[in-house]
Amino acid sequence: MNINFEYHNVKASNRLEILAAEKLSKLQDKYDFMVSSDVYLKKENTSGASSGSICSVRINTPGPTLFAESSLGSFEASIAAATDNLKRQLQKRKDKMQAH
Repeated sequence: MNINFEYHNVKASNRLEILAAEKLSKLQDKYDFMVSSDVYLKKENTSGASSGSICSVRINTPGPTLFAESSLGSFEASIAAATDNLKRQLQKRKDKMQAH
């Protein structure tokens, strides 16, 4: 699976790319119908310390594209929350595909 990374107001980080790639590869192992994914990492100025590091993930699959976004205090937590959300979406998609 091809993974594209984009950074907005953040320096490119090999560590974050490896973390996101590991989480997405675990999803790819379970849900083999994933075609490609795009990971967007953004930093926003917020008043609270518990948000501002935004991770958006778009997964291309046959049919509609899946999307999840999370804004937490660190990129690591945002990546984990976004991939967790995608895991639920992928499971729903797999259940629908098996029902037909």
